[in-house]
Amino acid sequence: MPSADTPATRLATRLAFLVAGFGIACWAPLVPFAKARLAVDDGILGLLLLSLGIGSVVAMLLTGIMSARHGSKPIIIAGGLGLAFVLPLLAIASAPATLALALFAFGAALGSIDVAMNIHAVEVERAAGRPLMSGFHALFSIGGFAGAALMTALLSLRLGALACTLICSVLMLIAMLATWPRLLRSVQVQGGPLFVLPHGSVLLLALLCAITFLVEGAMLDWGALLVIGAGLVSEAQGGIGYIVFSIAMTMGRLGGDAIVARIGDRTTLVWGSLIAIAGFAVLLTAPVAVVGVGGFLLIGLGASNLVPVLFRRAARQKVMPTGLAVAAITTAGYAGVLVGPAGVGFAARLGGLPMAFWLLAALMGLVTLSARIVTRADG
Repeated sequence: MPSADTPATRLATRLAFLVAGFGIACWAPLVPFAKARLAVDDGILGLLLLSLGIGSVVAMLLTGIMSARHGSKPIIIAGGLGLAFVLPLLAIASAPATLALALFAFGAALGSIDVAMNIHAVEVERAAGRPLMSGFHALFSIGGFAGAALMTALLSLRLGALACTLICSVLMLIAMLATWPRLLRSVQVQGGPLFVLPHGSVLLLALLCAITFLVEGAMLDWGALLVIGAGLVSEAQGGIGYIVFSIAMTMGRLGGDAIVARIGDRTTLVWGSLIAIAGFAVLLTAPVAVVGVGGFLLIGLGASNLVPVLFRRAARQKVMPTGLAVAAITTAGYAGVLVGPAGVGFAARLGGLPMAFWLLAALMGLVTLSARIVTRADG
C-alpha cells in the first residue's frame, strides 16, 4: 500500500472531488431539455428530480458500510465511472419511468463517490499532518463551475444533448483513469459492526453539517427572492447574490487550509460561523444592493470552511468507525439540502422570507456554540 502522504494520492483525491462536482453540474443545464422531451409539468418534473436525491441518500448509507469493509478506492472508481456512463442516459431517456431510473442511478453514483472521496480525503489529510480538506472541497466547487459552464457552452453551439453529454463523459473518464492508479488501495478497512446509529459527537457533527448545507441550499433557492422582495435588485439581477456567494465560498476554501493550519479547527468554526451570521445581518438590513451583495460575500466566506472542519472532526472522533461517521454527516448534509429549502419556504409562509433567513442565522449560531464541544476531544 502506498503512503497516504504523496503528491499522487493528493492529486487523486482532488480529481475525485473535481469529477463529482463536474458530473452533477453537467446535469443542471439538461433539466429544461428533459422537461421538453418528456412533455411533463413542473409537478411531475419535481417527482422525477426526487429520484436523484433518493438514489444519493441510499448510496450514501450503503457506502459507509461498504467502505468499512473494502476501503474507499473501489467505491470512488465505481462512483466516478457511474457518473460518466449514466450522464448520456439522462439526455436520451424518453419516458418518465426511464428518466426516473437513470436519475436514481446517477444519484447513487454521486452519493457513492461523495462519501468515499471524503473518507479517502480524511486519510490523506491525516497522513499529511496538515489541513488539506478545504482545498479538496474547493475542487468540488471548481468542478461545478466547469461542468455547468462547459455544458452550457456546448449546448449554445447547438450540439445535441447526447453529443454534449458524451463529450463531458469522456472528460470524466479521462480524469477517473488518471485517478485510478493513484488512489490508496486500502483506506479505513475496519472490523466491528457494519452499521452503527450516529451517536455522541457524530450526531452533533451531523446536525451542524445539516445546518451548514441548509444555509448553502437556502442561498441557492431563496437568496434571489429575498433581495428581489426587498427591492434591492430587479428580477433580472436576482442571481448576482448567489454568484458572489459561490465565488466567496470557493475562494475561502482555496485559502482555507492555510487559515485552519494557523488558527485551528475550533477558532475556524467560531469565527467562520460568526462571519456568516454577520453576513445574514448585513443582508437582511441592507438599504442598497451593494450592501446586500456584501452580505452574500460574508456568508460565503464564513461558511466556506465549516464543512471541511466538520469532516475532519468526524475522522478524529473515536465513537464510530470513520467510514460510518463520514457517511452519517454526509447524508445529514445532503438531507439539509433536500429538506431545508422546503423548510425555509414553510417558515417564510408563516412569517415572511426575512424572518426565515433570521432563523437561518440563529441556526448558524449553533455552530458557534458547539465549536468547543466538537473540538475539545476526539471521542
